[in-house]
Order: sequence, then structure tokens, then C-alpha cells
Amino acid sequence: MVTLFLKCLIGAAAVMLIAILSKSKNYFIAGLVPLFPSFALIAHYIVATERNMEALRMTALFGLYSLMPYAAYLIAVYYFSYHLSVMGTLLSAVLVWVMFAYLLLMVWVRNVVVV
Repeated sequence: MVTLFLKCLIGAAAVMLIAILSKSKNYFIAGLVPLFPSFALIAHYIVATERNMEALRMTALFGLYSLMPYAAYLIAVYYFSYHLSVMGTLLSAVLVWVMFAYLLLMVWVRNVVVV
């Protein structure tokens, strides 16, 4: 229960940092905060300790490929922000992310032998 509470505090601190940075003159730095690899660190630790180092390498490689859906999301946000409202932009960008993530999974599952 204590660890769950600590995770909530870390999440709240990240949200507060994003809110503070978004109001500063360097507001764009707020986009860097969510990219801190907190969840990746947890995932990599669990994979490496419950599986092996080869599984960790495969997970890291998949993580690199997963940057493609995120890049597609960012490109969509940039593009749609000229044509849609905030909610329309973000919803459209999330749909783009879902499509690219689905394509990545389909290609990955068909072409990579999982350890």
C-alpha cells in the first residue's frame, strides 16, 4: 500500500512540474517531462529479473520501434492544431497513435521471434 501511495505522489509531482513548466517562458520543456523513462525503468527491471538479458534487449529494441507511433502522434498534433480545436486535435492525434501502434504490433509479432 505504501508503494502505491509513493507512485501516486511521483505521478502528482510530475503533473505539478508539467503545470509549472507550461506557465513558464520555456513552456515547451513541459513536453520533456512525460518522456522521463520511469515506466520504462520499471518494465526493464521486471523483464530482466523475471526473464533474462536477451529479453531485456528485445524489450529495449521494441521500445526504440515504439518511438514511431509517438512520432506519428506528435506530427498529428502539429498538423491538426492548424485545422481543429484542442479536443479535436488531441483526439485525432490519439487515433493516429493507435493506428501506428497497431501496425507496429502486427509487424513485430509476424517478424520477430520472441524469446
